[in-house]
Amino acid sequence: MKLIRTEDAVGHVLCQDITQIIPGKVKGPVFKKGHIVEEKDIPVLLSVGKEHLYVWEKREGILHEDEAAAILRDICMGDYMTAGEPSEGKIEIRANTDGLLKIDREKLFAVNALGEMMIATIHGDFPVKKGEKLAGTRVIPLVIEAEKMEKAKEIAGSEPILKILPFRHFKVGIITTGSEVFKGRIEDAFGPVLKKKLAEYDTEVLGQKILDDDQETIVAAIHEYIAQGADLVVCTGGMSVDPDDKTPGAIKASGAKVISYGAPVLPGAMFLLAYDESTDKHVPVLGLPGCVMYARRTIFDLVLPRILADDTITAKDLARYGEGGLCLNCENCTFPKCGFGKG
Repeated sequence: MKLIRTEDAVGHVLCQDITQIIPGKVKGPVFKKGHIVEEKDIPVLLSVGKEHLYVWEKREGILHEDEAAAILRDICMGDYMTAGEPSEGKIEIRANTDGLLKIDREKLFAVNALGEMMIATIHGDFPVKKGEKLAGTRVIPLVIEAEKMEKAKEIAGSEPILKILPFRHFKVGIITTGSEVFKGRIEDAFGPVLKKKLAEYDTEVLGQKILDDDQETIVAAIHEYIAQGADLVVCTGGMSVDPDDKTPGAIKASGAKVISYGAPVLPGAMFLLAYDESTDKHVPVLGLPGCVMYARRTIFDLVLPRILADDTITAKDLARYGEGGLCLNCENCTFPKCGFGKG
């Protein structure tokens, strides 16, 4: 770049976007990078406070901010994403399909820690919609050494920092336990809540079995749904340590591998996650505590989109929910645009 007086800039090529801000009316580039300055542009440039300008002088080993932002874009973007053109040195990345956003957090941190460059993203492990903004990339100076951008590419490696796992069609079996519901003493409230949440995704409910607190019966129901081709089995009720609550023991007795009984999330501490490995489908079997029935947002809202994107959840994944795992039960719920589930 070469610094010159604005009055002397006629005929020169701008090497940056020139932003105009009029509060409440305009915020954006009044001249784009690459614009050739004309005589009539001088008063406009002076009116936005530009008494001096950088004009482009291409040099070996030095990259313009737009070129560098494009490198950061390329190391971020996975499949099912699109990116816009550079604007004021920034490039935005958006989702091209509905799915679950995954972020390689270690790589993201390492690139941002290099300095003079940045990748800002939304939170990972949450669902995104087609067209939703995922990330923005840029470098801080107007030009940057190509060597530094090579270092960023080296850190990122061959896999993109961002990935979208598309949602697929899921067949779901629901098992509701509890003598009070089975014997008609109270009306089932779990089923309607679950069906409403499942309806937000591409799911098919195979049915809902309402059973007494009997381990053998619950085990048989789990096996029956899996035999019917269920991709997910959800067991509701009977999740406490009360002697009448048989659901955790039944899930374990079914042969499913228990990943965790308990999660550092409120509401949802008594959540159980297991995987049935009797078929090649690796079917998740969930034990949902009573809070899912009455609380607006719980552990179920955090894990459901991950399960529906075939994102295998580990005990460590659940443990990480401790930071951000406390729902504040706000009067005006804005989930997922809040801190719940975001460590």
